[in-house]
Amino acid sequence: MKSIFYNRKLMITIFAVLIVICTLFALVPLAFSIFSGAGVKTEPVNPDGAKAASEDINGEWHVTKGDPKNFSSVGFTIHEILPAEDTVTSGSTTDVDGTVTVSDNTLRDADVTVNMDALTTDKKVRDQNMKSKLLETDKYPEATFRVTKPVDLAAVPDDGSMGQVDITGELTVKDQTKPVTETFDVLRDGDHLVVGGDVHFSRDDFGIETPDMIAAKIDQDGAINVRLNLEK
Repeated sequence: MKSIFYNRKLMITIFAVLIVICTLFALVPLAFSIFSGAGVKTEPVNPDGAKAASEDINGEWHVTKGDPKNFSSVGFTIHEILPAEDTVTSGSTTDVDGTVTVSDNTLRDADVTVNMDALTTDKKVRDQNMKSKLLETDKYPEATFRVTKPVDLAAVPDDGSMGQVDITGELTVKDQTKPVTETFDVLRDGDHLVVGGDVHFSRDDFGIETPDMIAAKIDQDGAINVRLNLEK
């Protein structure tokens, strides 16, 4: 009799272990899918169909929503390593505000503010981890960029083709400010001025620590993707 009960208990234990193993095999791909995916990227400036400039480049310009082809957006792109996948992940937001001042064909002043709490990828769980563990948006809801050196815009084409300029400024994320210099695309499209490019960064520079997650390992270096559509 004891042998029967023992065998029954052994069988129940074996089945329980098998159920747990099967459950783990089912959950692991799910966990990977929660954190993986290409995300939502801020794309480069699109010059297709751009019109010749109809507005003087000098004056005060303001960040606007833009149009479907070149809407204002700021985000990030970073390399993410998962046990089952090696991928590049992006997040972005259209909640961007800013002002640019140009005089004598020279960019004199520019201030841009990004609502970090509005950043989204293509995964809700990843969004929550990004905001709470990486960027701590409850403490640091905004990131800013301020131009610190005049930029000559005289060579920027006015025929609807794209030009490039080097812009130097200060990037502030999580209350940490660092100097940056990057090359940006500039497009004069009718009465719009569109500026876009990538600002490369190291997470250490801004105190962005790797979150305590099982599935993902995040690269040290990444890029902030910028596309601003401005009007007077």
